Amino acid sequence: MIKFWNKRLELGLLTENLELDNELKAIQKEIKDQVKKKFAGSLAIRMVDSGSCNACEAECNALANPYYDLERLGIYFVASPRHADVMLLSGIMTFNMTPHVKEAYEQIPAPKWVIAMGDCPAMEGVFEKTYAIEAPAKNHLPVAHHIKGCPPTPLDIIKGILEFLRKI
Repeated sequence: MIKFWNKRLELGLLTENLELDNELKAIQKEIKDQVKKKFAGSLAIRMVDSGSCNACEAECNALANPYYDLERLGIYFVASPRHADVMLLSGIMTFNMTPHVKEAYEQIPAPKWVIAMGDCPAMEGVFEKTYAIEAPAKNHLPVAHHIKGCPPTPLDIIKGILEFLRKI
């Protein structure tokens, strides 16, 4: 226990990472500018789970916390595909979910894009091809961008959204 407290007193508080904070601020500024320019200041994302373990969804929940705060940048998660500009797809494309994912995509008004998140939609995850899996997602939807990771961290997701915004 004494080793712990000695180390703690020696290092001080380690709750802030100034390099990461500065990198995140630069990324957020560019995202805000891109969203303002390309989507008139408001990008609506419909999150669709096509059969995941919910790890990607948990990381997306972190995007709403005060540290990342995507809404401040003009990016919103919406409940209806009819209000969305982009579909954020997570999870392996299962046999049962494939028609529902396609239906949700069809309901998004044009122009529309699909961002695949995590390794599962690209069939790079832990699942093997079985009768219940219809992956990869690009066989069923026009995937515009893929965010790698299992699961991707909130910072990876933000960087992926920025890469997508630069592409279009």
